[in-house]
Amino acid sequence: MHTTNLEPWTHEHSFGQEEARPGERRTKIVVLLTAAMMVGEIIAGVSFGSMALLADGLHMASHAVALGLALFAYVYARRHAHDPRFSFGTGKVNALGGFTGALLLAVFAAFMAWESVLRFMEPVTILFDQAIWVATLGLAVNVVSAVVLKSQHHGPGHAHGHAHHHHDHHTHGGDHNLRSAYLHVVADALTSVAAIVALLAGKFFGLGWMDPAMGLVGSALVATWAWTLLRESARVLLDHQAPGPIVSEIRSVLESHADDRVTDLHVWSVGPGIWATNIAVVAHEPRSPEDYKAAIPADLGVVHATVEVHRCVT
Repeated sequence: MHTTNLEPWTHEHSFGQEEARPGERRTKIVVLLTAAMMVGEIIAGVSFGSMALLADGLHMASHAVALGLALFAYVYARRHAHDPRFSFGTGKVNALGGFTGALLLAVFAAFMAWESVLRFMEPVTILFDQAIWVATLGLAVNVVSAVVLKSQHHGPGHAHGHAHHHHDHHTHGGDHNLRSAYLHVVADALTSVAAIVALLAGKFFGLGWMDPAMGLVGSALVATWAWTLLRESARVLLDHQAPGPIVSEIRSVLESHADDRVTDLHVWSVGPGIWATNIAVVAHEPRSPEDYKAAIPADLGVVHATVEVHRCVT
């Protein structure tokens, strides 16, 4: 029986997910820092009677969980990148981790709001000096964590050493894990500032109500980040169409010949900064599918393209 070499027409579908992403090690460091400070703030909040400090600790707890999920997603995606059960690799694992983390954030937000309301109705004695010291330490940890994550979050896309591994430079297609991790620690830093302000107001001006008020502010902040992360990760999980500029650019280059018309175009995320696309082209004198694929700019991050070509007979 004659054997045909199919290698030129086949490729791996891991799309670089087997390689450790730049944010994995940095996220691991931040998880350890956040978990340690979380325990300290929760214990201090309960011991010193500060709802703002307790809220900040719970806020940090929510971030520790979300960051832990992000780290798990990195590791799981890397270890199962070549698992044939994943049609387009494991790139969506980080979106699933982000979605789960967002649900947990929403639960923490509701708990923080409830506890703050209870403190309005039944105030407790606050040990301001100790609480301020712990809150300041928490802020310092958040700032260090943000610095650890910042360079990778704001850095350019990183290409993997594979012919199909291109990373999109558009914000919408970035590493959801790393982006959410960075936003989590920045939000946590803002909540720490709010806790410090509330404690200082209570200590020097007798404004004890500021403490539970800042607890409510913290819960609103957590809820905001939860909604943002839910919305963004759900779009990936539901194969939401890629951002308009990407879709428009693909359509534009494919219709660069006057005779070519794109009649069907789907572009969806299969991982951080990478996209798959399904295209149908109609023309009186159509080119080969390979020609249309080659026309797609590499820097868009399209790693898998299926092109249907139809001859127009009218």
